[in-house]
Amino acid sequence: MNYLANRINNLSESETLAMTQKSRELKEQGFDVINLSIGEPDFNTPDFIKTAAKDAIDKNFTHYPPVPGYPELRQAICNKLKRDNNLDYTPDQIVVSTGAKHSIANVMLALVNPGDEVIVPAPYWVSYKEIVKLAEGKAVYLPSSIETNFKVSPQQIEDAITDKTKVFIFSSPCNPTGTVYTKDELRAFAKVFARHKNIFVISDEIYEYINFLGKHESIAQFESMKDNVIVINGVSKGYAMTGWRIGYIAAPKPIAKACNKLQGQITSGACSIAQKASFAAIDMDPKLTPEFKVMLDAFHERRDLLLGLLKEVPGVITNKPDGAFYVFMDVKHYFGKKDGEITINGSEDLSMYLLNKAYVAMVSGTAFGDPNCLRFSYATSKDVIIEAVKRLKEALSHLK
Repeated sequence: MNYLANRINNLSESETLAMTQKSRELKEQGFDVINLSIGEPDFNTPDFIKTAAKDAIDKNFTHYPPVPGYPELRQAICNKLKRDNNLDYTPDQIVVSTGAKHSIANVMLALVNPGDEVIVPAPYWVSYKEIVKLAEGKAVYLPSSIETNFKVSPQQIEDAITDKTKVFIFSSPCNPTGTVYTKDELRAFAKVFARHKNIFVISDEIYEYINFLGKHESIAQFESMKDNVIVINGVSKGYAMTGWRIGYIAAPKPIAKACNKLQGQITSGACSIAQKASFAAIDMDPKLTPEFKVMLDAFHERRDLLLGLLKEVPGVITNKPDGAFYVFMDVKHYFGKKDGEITINGSEDLSMYLLNKAYVAMVSGTAFGDPNCLRFSYATSKDVIIEAVKRLKEALSHLK
């Protein structure tokens, strides 16, 4: 008897978390697994942020916080948006949640009715499609490829819009591709949406600070988008605070109010101590903070190292990602090949082959909407990257 709700039966498990779990199981069995499946900086949270959390405990910030976040944190987010992005928001347009994923879910559930269409450029972050399912919307995918640097065009967006389109959601820098849209490209997107004022844009900017082009650009900067864009951000990636679980939205007031209403019935406010730590992080100008420069420089060096090493692996095609900490490798060269026992029918087979034969865990591109690719996370040390590519090259050499 199937007694579970359809919304759960229709929901897929997060493929990134599933691969992480499989790699943990192999590690527990004694295998030396290199886990490149999860998007988590390998740096520790900077000390000044941890100190702020300890101070908050000592000062007894251990009671229920306001549902949308402490006023001083929401003001700090407004200040950050002005300082870093030249965006003007007020605290009543900010809602702090338990991570950017929670923020996206709040917005999607607040906006999307059953049957509404949500345009999603592919490749996309794995949870987008599942959150659309929860909202009972219909995801409409826009394909891209390594040949287009994994970018979609304004014309693709225009062609996908129907009278049922309610939301467009994308990330820049992008997970899983590392693609970064330029100001001119975002301006071209904004011109499309200026002709369709009933469509809301969810701009996922969680990788903002891991950007090798020097300056992050937000689609929210264009005046025509003022009433239709919701910025998603948080502290997980740029501040090495994944476990603190703090994300936020900056949105038109009616949407912020709706998300506050929804959150009040589901989770209430985010962790009080994590909010106080996040205030210390967000209030600090990253350009003046040595820890952030160390992290960015390390990711930049690792990217260049990885791209150089992958050039030596036959059949693997890469682009040059400008942000985040992923390389989305085209591996279709190996589809249909065998090692004598296993036939590689697609990227899911290849990811399992590499896990079981090379003990390297990566996520199949199918999870992100591109079955030709694998996502390699280089949020790890140079030595681990070198060893991972060595194992990768050796295992792939047995596929004929």
